[in-house]
Amino acid sequence: MNRSIFLRIYGGMLAVLVLVALLGALSLHLVNEVRAAQHRERLAQGTFSLMADNLAQQNETERKRSLLMWERLLGVPLELQPMSARTLDGGQRARLYRGLVVVEKTGPHAAQVLRKVGQEDLLLVAQVKQVSEQLARATLYLLADELVRYPVTEQQQRLADITQSKGFGFGVALQRIERVGLDDDQRRRVEEGDTVMALGRDGDSIRVFAGLPGSPLVLEIGPLYQLNPYPPQLLILIAFLGLCLIGLVVYLLVRQLERRVSGMEIAATRIAQGSLDTRVPAGDADSVGRLAAAFNGMAEHLQRSLNMQRELVRAVSHELRTPVARLRFGLEMIESATTEQARAKHLAGMDGDIQDLDKLVDEMLTYARLEQGAPALKFQRIELDALLDRVIEELAPLNSKVRLLRGACQASDGCWVEAEPRYLHRALQNLVSNALRHAGSEVRLSYQLGQQRCRIDVEDDGPGIPEGVWDRIFTPFTRLDDSRTRASGGHGLGLSIVRRIIYWHAGRATVGRSEALGGACFSLNWPREQAPQ
Repeated sequence: MNRSIFLRIYGGMLAVLVLVALLGALSLHLVNEVRAAQHRERLAQGTFSLMADNLAQQNETERKRSLLMWERLLGVPLELQPMSARTLDGGQRARLYRGLVVVEKTGPHAAQVLRKVGQEDLLLVAQVKQVSEQLARATLYLLADELVRYPVTEQQQRLADITQSKGFGFGVALQRIERVGLDDDQRRRVEEGDTVMALGRDGDSIRVFAGLPGSPLVLEIGPLYQLNPYPPQLLILIAFLGLCLIGLVVYLLVRQLERRVSGMEIAATRIAQGSLDTRVPAGDADSVGRLAAAFNGMAEHLQRSLNMQRELVRAVSHELRTPVARLRFGLEMIESATTEQARAKHLAGMDGDIQDLDKLVDEMLTYARLEQGAPALKFQRIELDALLDRVIEELAPLNSKVRLLRGACQASDGCWVEAEPRYLHRALQNLVSNALRHAGSEVRLSYQLGQQRCRIDVEDDGPGIPEGVWDRIFTPFTRLDDSRTRASGGHGLGLSIVRRIIYWHAGRATVGRSEALGGACFSLNWPREQAPQ
């Protein structure tokens, strides 16, 4: 196969790889956006759920006081809005009704946090800039305000209940101050009621501590991590590995394809050089396998056609040899003839040989024309009674010893059929001529017409045809008795022409035994109405 085809394949695959790389970059960006949104929602979930649930238990005056206090603590505006005043999609409404927060990004580091208040159609709305840092102090205040209402012995259980029910996205714990790992200055500030932020042990997180009044325990939040998006270096590494893997798979597939197609190229070259029995493996069911199967079918058809052509050439050579030899013998006899009567006899014999040659050439040309492909058939409605009468009128005088008669003819709604008049007439002529040559005293023509199909039978009272050769009687130059057929003027092409003509009518030509006359019965069977071409 031309290498340029595979170069174009590789070029197309390279374009696909570049497209995959671009899609990978876009996918990484989208993944980072989704991760950032989920991170913001996890950080805001617990704190805003705690505030919204507290507001659900307060009256109008208490709500205003709590909002003002939380605004000063958070440093961000807070307000209550009816849900009808917000444009929310179905997913956001579903989250709010399940008691979850909705975080809408409004800037590079800013977001709007929404949380439904109890069973009311009210939303707690906050505009925050840094979710993680701003919420830490307010969360500690809200938790401490909730825990101081319980005895020290019950504070651990209460904290566990709050964190589980509110869905905090970070760790919250009560610990003794000596176990939290604070230095002396940080411990002093916690004991004085201040809020302390400390770096985590790994250095990429923070922990926030606040003391509880009247309790030896310290409230700890964290560690709080800042979201780290997947770096471009990771994209480059993943894209490189992915492209290498895809490239390897593509190379193996194309290499296998090239090897299989190259095998077909070698087989085609061998066939072109005369090795007609060359075939290619066609075991797979993919496109190349189907192509290989079609290639093998073409090779088999080509081999069969060439073998048939060789047989035809040999048979034609054999058929031409006899009349040519008789013509040469006639010329020699004319030279030695001494009387006009003898000369006229030899000229009449030579004229018969020339007619025989003319018939042979006509049958060969007809057969070759029909074997090349479907001729331009112009189907018309034909009256079978008129066609059979015409054939009888033409052929009955050729053999005075044999009667050519009409048999039983059956028709359901008229005796018409659709066919090509000239070719159907030729097929019927060949069958009747063949029957006249082998009949003893009678040849009978009949037909049967149904709603869908029609059949013409040509029967004779001759010796018939052995059942073992019914399948090959329509093969070109087939003779059951070579000397008898030659004497009767047959060349072995007439039945082959009949089979090809009826084939182009979408029908079949068959042979059997005549029940009425005891000889052969040739039948033509084809659709009564032809499909439009």
